[in-house]
Amino acid sequence: MGGVGIAVSGGPNAAEIVDLVVLAEQLGYDSAWLAEGHGGDQFALLAACAMRTSRIRLGTSISSVFVRTAPTIAMAASTVADLSGGRFVLGLGSSHKAQVEPEHGVVYTKPLTRTRETVAIVRELVRNGRVRFDGQTIRIENFDLWYAPRQHDIPVYLSAVFAKGIALAGEVADGLILTRSTLQTASRVRAQLDAAARGAGRDPGRIELTTLLPTSVAETRDAALAALRPGLAFYLGFFPRYNRMMAEHGFAEEAAAIAEAWKRGDRQAAERTVSDPMIDATSIAGTPEQCRAKIEAYHQSGFDLPIISPFARGPDAATRFAAAIRACAPGTPG
Repeated sequence: MGGVGIAVSGGPNAAEIVDLVVLAEQLGYDSAWLAEGHGGDQFALLAACAMRTSRIRLGTSISSVFVRTAPTIAMAASTVADLSGGRFVLGLGSSHKAQVEPEHGVVYTKPLTRTRETVAIVRELVRNGRVRFDGQTIRIENFDLWYAPRQHDIPVYLSAVFAKGIALAGEVADGLILTRSTLQTASRVRAQLDAAARGAGRDPGRIELTTLLPTSVAETRDAALAALRPGLAFYLGFFPRYNRMMAEHGFAEEAAAIAEAWKRGDRQAAERTVSDPMIDATSIAGTPEQCRAKIEAYHQSGFDLPIISPFARGPDAATRFAAAIRACAPGTPG
């Protein structure tokens, strides 16, 4: 099995997350990624992880370009990069209007432009310690760092769902973070990514292709699939972008029915509409052996780095995360 990443997006508390990342390093995982959402401050957590680990890469998946200013992102990134000895990866994305505006009170407009401009500002500030910028979405008269970053070339990965975002990653990013991909996704996306990179005069072979994959490990395949059903219903009901993505994966009727059920407030109906094939197409679910085989299938399909993303809430969340990390560890016999 090739490299595998682990993602955490809420559930375990701060101390537990650090312990889980330590465990992942011990078991040979390539990288650990923390989400932006509601699970705690990702940069603070990654700084703590940096002090307890020595090898594993540490990344954000993703940090929203709307809810932090670009200089704030740059300072946070350079801090974790310094503490980790250059093991930090800055994963950026626009997040969703459905989250940014009602949850943060920030106007969501021109997401691709803001992402492009944020990347430029972060790189300029980290490399040169000072930035002035007059863009379409961000204007900075002057911002200078009152310290000297030791890491001047922090890898920047971008999240994307559709063609324009993929092209932007090909033009400016060191890596692409997809989510809920199928085994057919990598070849299509790689072609788009390579074309955009070549058009920008860049080497497409230097862009890492990754994907976040909801993961459920259980004693039976049915139990694992059932555990992921509520999460997929939420994603397709609450986020229009992911609903469209799932429709393009070949589940248009189910995606439309889930959106309609969610709109009328019937979450149970939305969950019932989520079929086993929908879950299986975009997730890692099953017994430990089945999960490891599926991760390898994602490698074989063209992904450089599958990133398992277990879902667990409640007092036993950390225990369930640890079980998934152990079950899916790279190098574990299939």
